[in-house]
Amino acid sequence: MAKYATWLKDEKQEVSMGEQHKPFWQCMINKSVETSLSQKIVLDFGCGTGGFLRTLYAEHPFKAGVGVDLAESSVDMANRNKSSMPLEYYVAGSAPDLSNKFDVAFSYEVIYLMPDLRAHARFIANSLKEGGVYYAATGCHTANPMWEEWKKVIERKSELPCTDYSPEDFVAAFEAEGFTAAGQQLGFDGFVPLNLHPEYYPTTQSSINYYKRDVIIFQFTKK
Repeated sequence: MAKYATWLKDEKQEVSMGEQHKPFWQCMINKSVETSLSQKIVLDFGCGTGGFLRTLYAEHPFKAGVGVDLAESSVDMANRNKSSMPLEYYVAGSAPDLSNKFDVAFSYEVIYLMPDLRAHARFIANSLKEGGVYYAATGCHTANPMWEEWKKVIERKSELPCTDYSPEDFVAAFEAEGFTAAGQQLGFDGFVPLNLHPEYYPTTQSSINYYKRDVIIFQFTKK
């Protein structure tokens, strides 16, 4: 399994990405977490520098959390920044046995980077307890009207290639591995930062539409 220092070729952008994502993580959390997590064990797949689990724990404290990522430097940063929170971060392939460990799993803008969706679904199925739920949010799919241009930008800036997945491809892969599937739009209704990434968002309206309309939160429940 290939490993990287950081997902983005520019490490400074990797660090700042977490703060930029935080309001959208919070929106995802608000729409996904329906009951107390106080006795739950949580997985963050594609954890980066660890900001998602820290954000989740601050709002919904959980029993324990684990993050995994291919980026070694990012995982090092995550472990340095976890403070006294019950968190552990591992480079993918170096984690202890995660089988049947988690009550709930999350990923934010990661699932579209998986070269084999069925293999990813099997990993999540193996990691979740019976009845466990995986929430995966992404707007990087072929139903996003900007995707054709985005794919070029992502492949230029990141260490990983992209695949042209439709929303239906995500659903089909998880259903084939025994999950039930549901979904909703992220529907972010706060203020969206403008002009941060003009290579992605050519207009003001496209920035707003992406987080309001194009990002889907998939809910995959293990039978």
